[in-house]
Amino acid sequence: MGRWEPDARDRLVRAALDLFSEQGYENTGVAQIAERAGLTKSTYFRHFRDKREVLFGGQDELLELITEGVAGAPESAGALTAVEAALVAVAVAFTEERRANGPRRLAVIASNDELRERDALKMAGFARAMKDALRQRGVSELDADIAAELGILAFRRGYARWLETGGDFAAVARRALEEVRVAAASLERPHPSN
Repeated sequence: MGRWEPDARDRLVRAALDLFSEQGYENTGVAQIAERAGLTKSTYFRHFRDKREVLFGGQDELLELITEGVAGAPESAGALTAVEAALVAVAVAFTEERRANGPRRLAVIASNDELRERDALKMAGFARAMKDALRQRGVSELDADIAAELGILAFRRGYARWLETGGDFAAVARRALEEVRVAAASLERPHPSN
């Protein structure tokens, strides 16, 4: 494949996932990823800041979509409805290519402490973006905190389900948020002992 061919970013992601699976994250270098993709190291760094970013790229886009989704919810929307709007807004980033790479990406992240920490920081950033956008709408700090954390729980559950089943990420995320809403509402009810 020539260096001029399109989809350099996707080629780099696929090459990185292949190499991480074959020889481990720690044993793979950026130059190897670029070479496997048929590209140069400088091309790699035009798309990603460092080796980790090949697994986490697109975070800025998702943060922007989250913020726009919350801001674009109807004025009359409650905090969780605005969070739902954010989950629907991010669906445009969840392509079939991303779904195809998802299980391998998660396996690489799960195998490395540094990557698990980076993933946790990414989720904290998403929660902060939701919270800040909710605060801009006039939602109290505590309500914004709770709604954002429930939104991240729904995002994680929806993402895992979407990887398994495919389909429309927005619909899957909506269902996950509804499950989270129901579970949160049931927390005060007595639960039978096991």
